[in-house]
Amino acid sequence: MRLRWLLLLLPLLGACRAPDDGAIRFALATMPASLDPRFATDAASERINRLLYRRLVDFDEHARPQPALATWERLSPRHYRFHLGREGRRFTDGSRLTAADVAATYRSVLDPATGSPQRGTLALIGGIEVLDEDTLDFHLDRADALFPAYLGIGILPAAAIADGRRVDRHPVGSGPFAFRAWEEGGALELERRSDGQRLEFLKVHDPTMRVLKLMRGEVDLLQNDLPPELFAWLREQRGIRTATRPGSNFAYLGFQLEDPDTGRPAVRRAVALAIDRDAIIRYLFRGAARPASALLPPEHWAGNDRLPLLQRDLGQARRLLAAAGYDRAHPLHLSYKTSSDPFRLRIASVIQQQLAQAGIEVAVQSYDWGTFYGDIKKGRFQMYSLAWVGVKSPDIFRYAFHSASLPPAGANRGRLRDAAVDALIERAMAAQDLEEQARLYARLQALLLERLPVVPLWYEDQFYAAGNRISGYHLGADGNYDALVQTRKRR
Repeated sequence: MRLRWLLLLLPLLGACRAPDDGAIRFALATMPASLDPRFATDAASERINRLLYRRLVDFDEHARPQPALATWERLSPRHYRFHLGREGRRFTDGSRLTAADVAATYRSVLDPATGSPQRGTLALIGGIEVLDEDTLDFHLDRADALFPAYLGIGILPAAAIADGRRVDRHPVGSGPFAFRAWEEGGALELERRSDGQRLEFLKVHDPTMRVLKLMRGEVDLLQNDLPPELFAWLREQRGIRTATRPGSNFAYLGFQLEDPDTGRPAVRRAVALAIDRDAIIRYLFRGAARPASALLPPEHWAGNDRLPLLQRDLGQARRLLAAAGYDRAHPLHLSYKTSSDPFRLRIASVIQQQLAQAGIEVAVQSYDWGTFYGDIKKGRFQMYSLAWVGVKSPDIFRYAFHSASLPPAGANRGRLRDAAVDALIERAMAAQDLEEQARLYARLQALLLERLPVVPLWYEDQFYAAGNRISGYHLGADGNYDALVQTRKRR
């Protein structure tokens, strides 16, 4: 049906081509929630902030920390010294990025009055000492061999923080792109600092409209957020280039553990056993995903490649429900929140049907992205589906599952309070070498698969489509937009 409407509408858009002003136009399903890296938690914000801000530390292809703005020395288990390099140290307001700006950024995150969701992970920082313009020390309250990996927040000017500027709407960074404009409801306009190339991010929520705009030249790039049949159709079109690669973004079902139903382990296990992941991947994704057992993919240095995949078992699901007191006379009723994206709604509908076969009655509730994500952050749900995007460091486990990370201190949105999980997270973070950390994080992921605060679903493939005037763009495994630094548009 969607392809039929596409073919009917395509001839009607002949007068809608955008002016040929040389700007690269990138269509998004949702716009970023915040351009302040201290508060950004959604995927669009994280990806665009990487273009606007430099970070002390980044990651290699195996998700190990590597220098970005700075190199570092471990002077003792609780004392790290960072040396800023020469590159990337000019803010877009003309001021020079110094160690004082780094210190101000992290002190702001650590200030409870700021309300940054990053504070929980960084709470181990006991003090920050600026030695000179190029050097600063971090003193930790406890040892953590992975500490440099936590320093991926974009650096803000100290003056902007002190003045309380609204950098969420008017960012000042030292990244490869400078902010130009962002009118309410309009395009987010950036400019590449190396050559003045303009870049516009536009919100086009409906996937069919994104495809139509790409075909008519109104936009130049699309990435992800398309139903597989639309992407397959694009692959056959002249003048359109496409590419795919396996992804690492983790899709899951989340539960409210304070709820009298979803707070019960038997209910979560029954839900997990009622879902046929293989069928969803085969028929809805057309094979463009792989089943998941944990938040970190098995190839991650701290992943666990020995975890079993959850297999559908309707008989066991029904037995678990019966033992928990649910039957035909008193069935389990669950509400399931998702976004209004058509493909996400289709997935939710299939999961609804699969759970019904186990005797679980599900009411699907869909909302625009802002309302949906707001509800999830505030814990207003029984069950929902989302994905962790761009995860590199295993400190995500503290942020997402430790009892000290309940919002707003972190992203433990399901309100998991589990002493064994907390203890294993703390042991892993305190381990003195990465090999021991990897072993403990592997154990932690096995424990989470047993407890099921979330049900692992799959890692979705990454894909993009571009007009034939675009060159130099390529995909990251986490879906970042970093390749826009070298992307060109032929006039």
